[in-house]
Amino acid sequence: MNAKQYIAARAAKELKNGDIVNLGIGIPTLVADFIPSDIDVFLHSENGILGVGPSPDPGQTDQNLVNAGKRPVTVLEGSSFFDSASSFAMIRGGHVSVSILGVLQIDAIGRIANWAVPGKSVLGVGGAMDLLEGSKKVIVTTMHTNTEGDSKIVPKLTYPLTSERKVDLIITELAVFSVKEDGLHLIELAPGVSLEEVQQKTDAPFQISETFTRGNEVMV
Repeated sequence: MNAKQYIAARAAKELKNGDIVNLGIGIPTLVADFIPSDIDVFLHSENGILGVGPSPDPGQTDQNLVNAGKRPVTVLEGSSFFDSASSFAMIRGGHVSVSILGVLQIDAIGRIANWAVPGKSVLGVGGAMDLLEGSKKVIVTTMHTNTEGDSKIVPKLTYPLTSERKVDLIITELAVFSVKEDGLHLIELAPGVSLEEVQQKTDAPFQISETFTRGNEVMV
């Protein structure tokens, strides 16, 4: 399992029976392959699918069956299809239980930037803003640093803000942070990762919970 798969598998553990879940572009799309067999969730895609399944096997893709990021998907028995307006009505109406989003940056109070890089042309914010404002819970899944090795968890955003709404949970290949009123709280270290490494690679300030976990071991 590589780092991105680890992040997706960890995020899948946050889902509960009956959740309606929107998976963003990038690492979030991998979550579909790691949903525990003992829970039933309904994966939603902004382009008009409810009931997305795991990634298709090689050679079994349908070019007409894609998610909002234009990646091929499967659908489960009982899935439904609808137009984009209906899809966004679900989001804006508060019917999405959990959104799992990728990001460019997260700031010290849990706000994110995930739709534009200054100086580069973009088509628009897409569904990210709606998902932040309309979802009951928002989980971020991201690599801890960017390709240059700079922290993606920063004191202040340098990319355009997506929404003032703070996310609830941040999951990287190194750690899990909960977002509270007073900022970021480290609640879990990935197996084999030291607290010192997380501190070194996290630019934003964070607090350490009274107890946090490393794998299945409780750290005090």
